[in-house]
Amino acid sequence: MIGVKVKDNESIDRAINRFKKMVTRSRVLNEYKERQQYTKPSEERREALKKSIREERRRQRDNY
Repeated sequence: MIGVKVKDNESIDRAINRFKKMVTRSRVLNEYKERQQYTKPSEERREALKKSIREERRRQRDNY
């Protein structure tokens, strides 16, 4: 579980920002959103294939 202790002489806003960074880095919200809806394994494979094709095209475009 993620927690943030407020340091001495630190504002609450700064502690909240640190907490938000920790949440985004831990990918808790991403996992939560993925679990909201069931996706079939075939759809996951299809999306992964599309993503790999896009990344490969981007790499080839950047190499020129």
